[in-house]
Amino acid sequence: MAAKVKNNKPKMYPTEPLKTLSVAEFEIPYVITRPHAYTDDINLLAQSKKGLNAKAALDFLSLSGFTQDEFQETFKTTVKTIQNHVTRELTLDAALSEKLLKSFALFDKGAEVFGTEDSFHQWLHTPAYGLGNQLPFTLMDTITGIQLIEEELIRIEFGDLA
Repeated sequence: MAAKVKNNKPKMYPTEPLKTLSVAEFEIPYVITRPHAYTDDINLLAQSKKGLNAKAALDFLSLSGFTQDEFQETFKTTVKTIQNHVTRELTLDAALSEKLLKSFALFDKGAEVFGTEDSFHQWLHTPAYGLGNQLPFTLMDTITGIQLIEEELIRIEFGDLA
């Protein structure tokens, strides 16, 4: 695409679309390197079975704003264990990798719906009518719970709060 300028020489503008970054990538630079294997179920499954680098768990801890206790309660492992895995350059097992990938996707969606990851984190600790007045955070320890939270976010996004 060309536009005319005063000296009659065309000025060229880039025609390539710009890459859109998620809120997590924009706010926390080291998270940019995390895999986006949660874009579809087949990629999520393959990446889960392959196992995430243990650093992904520490990235999620920073991204989520969870305390260490909240992280340990949700993922049923200790931060110390994760740090040992990072030191030894180990990958996480399939179940933990899947839960982390689903949680990354959940936080991206939550930040999109609520505007910031902090606002989403606050919502996780507020009783949600669409989830039987439970704290959404308490559901994050299972894949089904994460899916229920995702469904509630979609209802909120589209204004279906009844």
